[in-house]
Formats: sequence, C-alpha cells, structure tokens
Amino acid sequence: MTGLRVFITTAVLAVSAIATAPAAVAHSEVVTAYGALSDLAPAAAGPLDGARAVLVMVAGDGHTDVRLQVQGIDRSEAGRTFGAHLHVGPCVAGDGAAAGPHYNTDALAGRVPPRVDETTEVWLDFTVTAGGTGHAYAGVPFVPAPGERAIVIHQNPTDDHGAAGPRLACLPVSW
Repeated sequence: MTGLRVFITTAVLAVSAIATAPAAVAHSEVVTAYGALSDLAPAAAGPLDGARAVLVMVAGDGHTDVRLQVQGIDRSEAGRTFGAHLHVGPCVAGDGAAAGPHYNTDALAGRVPPRVDETTEVWLDFTVTAGGTGHAYAGVPFVPAPGERAIVIHQNPTDDHGAAGPRLACLPVSW
C-alpha cells in the first residue's frame, strides 16, 4: 500500500509541476492515467512485467506538456532506454496491434507523406534508473484529440524515423 501511495503522490506532484510551470496557460485541460502496465507480449517474461505508470498531460492554447513516470521495472535493466509513444488506439493486454499507429498530427490531417518527428508525435523515451524507474517529458505543439488512446512502451529507443521495435507494454489513456 505504501508503494501505491507514493505512486499516486508522485502523480499529483507531476500534475502540480506541469500546471504551475511558467508556460502554463490560463485555460488548460489536464488528463491523467495511472496503474499497472498491460503486457503486450505475455508469452515471455519481460522487464516491464509488474511495472506501473503515471501519465499527466496538460493541454491548452494549441500546446501539450506530457510527463510519464514508470516504476517497478526490472532493476537489471538499469541504463537501458525504452521508446514510448502515444498511439491512436486503445491499450489491450496481449494485443499490441490494437493500439494502432503512433498518434501523428500530419497523418491524421491527411498530409502525404506525414512528417515523423517530435513535433508531430508524442515521444516519451526513458532510461531505466538503478531503482527500476523511468521518467520522460515531451512538449508538443498540438493538442491530441480525445479518444481511447494508449501509451505504448517499445523494446528499443526511438530512432530518427519514429521506430522503436516490438511493443512490450501499454498504459490506457482516455479523455
């Protein structure tokens, strides 16, 4: 119970930190999600099995600040970087494809070819600490549309083309 209390307190502090940042706007929408990560590769034991995450998004005036905190990662993974992104579909345990592609503003607007970078997508790569935690921040020049979404954690860091390898786990995000 103490771990959960610390985890929720961390989420509250993250919301406070974003909401009081100098760039905060007068009117903003706050979206939070927290809980156990859903396993997208249940056939094998993985470094994120049993991990939990907190996501806080604060959106306003065409800009969104996003913070992700993950705890309970296998400590033997210290120093490893995982890719993490906002996806257009829902988080469904055991079904990584259900999350669909990355949430990409150019693709959703029908631009061909879409730009794939940190200005059109929410990239939240994090490096695992010795304590089995990871933290990420992204500020993007758009506000994601509401829906059943997922933060998907991938096996590898995000490359220049937005790819990060197989999908390992996800956190559902709805608003």
